[in-house]
Amino acid sequence: MKDLLHQLRLRHAEAAANAYPSTDLVIAFSNNLINWMFPEHAGSVMADAELEHYATVLEGQLAALLQGVQHRLPVSATTISQQFMAQVPGIYSDLTKDAEAILQGDPAATCLYEVIRAYPGFYAIAAYRVAHALHNIKVPLLPRIITEHAHTRTGVDIHPAAVIGPYFCIDHGTGIVIGETTTIGAHVKLYQGVTLGALSIDKSMAKDKRHPTIEDHVVIYAAATILGGDTVIGHHSVIGGNVWLIKSVSAYSRIYYKADGTINVVENKVV
Repeated sequence: MKDLLHQLRLRHAEAAANAYPSTDLVIAFSNNLINWMFPEHAGSVMADAELEHYATVLEGQLAALLQGVQHRLPVSATTISQQFMAQVPGIYSDLTKDAEAILQGDPAATCLYEVIRAYPGFYAIAAYRVAHALHNIKVPLLPRIITEHAHTRTGVDIHPAAVIGPYFCIDHGTGIVIGETTTIGAHVKLYQGVTLGALSIDKSMAKDKRHPTIEDHVVIYAAATILGGDTVIGHHSVIGGNVWLIKSVSAYSRIYYKADGTINVVENKVV
């Protein structure tokens, strides 16, 4: 026990010297931003006079969160928070398109209010877009805290470094995994259980392109697994449920399992 207590003292001392803001405060900032952009999400609205002021409030919240990790930032916490807020119009634009894609892509969705308020896919994408903007300006750890919170809430695991185009539709959501170096184009739709992952590699290759590229207008059905940094799914392709892919397919391809368990590949069929 004495040895354990000594190790714990060292661990706690190190944690104190390398403290990050609390997870609750980080998630509160992310949710406050989402709720400001989309009042449907929380069902709480602001008066016109509050809206502009709240942008300043959010910038101050982020600056306060970053003060404790100033030594890990490339520029001042104040500058980082200003850089982030400059990205918010783009985040809003992309999320508006994502919500529309979910509405159009799910026959069960009755209106945008329902998508924004109730759909886990929209929340997972919103958290990702906030986290991705923070990642782009070199904020450490906080982006991962935000996306991992969304992961626990929705079952959708999106690494904040992934690059995802607009009009992104997640249907159902549960069990989706999108790895760090994944690139996804515009108008892509994923169903539950899809994995965009990496083949097993050595840790030294962590900075390499390890996850697939999904081009525009691709649909990937439930439980499909697509692996590898060299794997490219060509635009306007459809990947069927339970398909396992570790090689590229051409544009307009249709990949699906046949009743006998074999894979059928229909490539380059323009529809």
